[in-house]
Amino acid sequence: MKTNKSYVLFLSLTAALGGFLFGFDTAVISGAERDIQEIWQLSDLKHGLAVAIALYGTVIGALFGGIPADRFGRKTSLFLIGVLYLGSAIGSALAPEVNSFMVFRFLGGLGVGASSVVAPLYISEIAPASKRGQLVALYQFNIVFGILMAYFSNYLIGSAQLENAWRWMLGVEAIPALIYCILILRVPKSPRWLITKFKDFDKARSILSKTDPLGVDEAIKLAIEESKKIAKKASIGSLFSSRYRKISFMAILMAFFNQLSGINAIIYFAPRIFESAGIASEEALISTIGIGVINLVATLLGLYLIDKLGRKILMYIGSIGYIISLSLMAYSYLGGAIGATYLPYFVFAFIASHAIGQGAVIWVFISEIFPNQLRAYGQSLGSFTHWILAAVIANIFPMFANQYGAGNIFTFFAVMMVLQLIWVIVKMPETKGKSLEEIQQNLIDTNND
Repeated sequence: MKTNKSYVLFLSLTAALGGFLFGFDTAVISGAERDIQEIWQLSDLKHGLAVAIALYGTVIGALFGGIPADRFGRKTSLFLIGVLYLGSAIGSALAPEVNSFMVFRFLGGLGVGASSVVAPLYISEIAPASKRGQLVALYQFNIVFGILMAYFSNYLIGSAQLENAWRWMLGVEAIPALIYCILILRVPKSPRWLITKFKDFDKARSILSKTDPLGVDEAIKLAIEESKKIAKKASIGSLFSSRYRKISFMAILMAFFNQLSGINAIIYFAPRIFESAGIASEEALISTIGIGVINLVATLLGLYLIDKLGRKILMYIGSIGYIISLSLMAYSYLGGAIGATYLPYFVFAFIASHAIGQGAVIWVFISEIFPNQLRAYGQSLGSFTHWILAAVIANIFPMFANQYGAGNIFTFFAVMMVLQLIWVIVKMPETKGKSLEEIQQNLIDTNND
């Protein structure tokens, strides 16, 4: 029996639309934040909180997103995430004052955080081993695409000079959110969740026979064996038992290095970075658009290569690209002869390195390495590590850059990427082309040697 490729693609794209809404929700505030401050006469502190409140929701959504995914299932959780996005879009657009606005933005942040847990989780559990990396990486592609579409939507609405244009900018997200909710109702429950929670092997086999017919027998056999090894009820505490501790630290380190590359600092503060190097404000904005385009193109390339070259090869490419580009960025700031003229090109090289390497690999790798019973909690652990570091680094980057200089900060990021490269060489396993159960068996056996 052959894999129903169109069906698998439909399921993966539907779940990955959570990534589109993630990217759209994160970026759309950029077009509204100035009007919000002016209309409601917000202090700088209150304004900053109104903008950042979604990020706090993201951290909490990532931390607790594994609980409903494990208890109620991946499909139900994906639907609830869509409801959060829908409610956030409509509520933020109609909010009469800043406090209610922040409540609805916080709800959207919960959706973003939970989405980073549940969407990659669901895709990894329905995808065939040979295409799993590519299909899970659709989530990252949709994040990048959502960011670009938010900027484009803001531009169109702003150009139309509508009254209360900022409300339209925020409210338009309700359209893709509603489509997402409707589509989620058409996807089946995760077959591996059905096995671990209800021992419903017949329903799981029916689903896997369409999505992964070549691996269905092995998946069910190994899932049964693994379920016998976890005697007590799985919980987030199980992640740090002697049996699974090594796997958990792999997820933590993957997320740790992702943020210690400086990616979010550069994405959030790109215009400021360019301007501080002596580039004119208008040219800085144009360069920022270039970041978005290169991010999208390089993400597509990473998506194409991840199942052909493997996760480790992409991490090698990304790590070396990080080290070179960050070193050149630091060199430019520290008075190198190359100067600020070429700084945008170094930043573009950095973005491409991230998109091909860590950007393509992180959600795939974390979704693959945990056993079925613990995958939701493991994905939550990795996502929480990612988001808490994103919040902290974005918060302290301007202060540290002003105090120590951007050149020294980029030098620090480059050193962190040298450590990442060493970790990839020495510790990171290759998961390309293996079933989830085979990966888990290999990692647990290695962990217990």
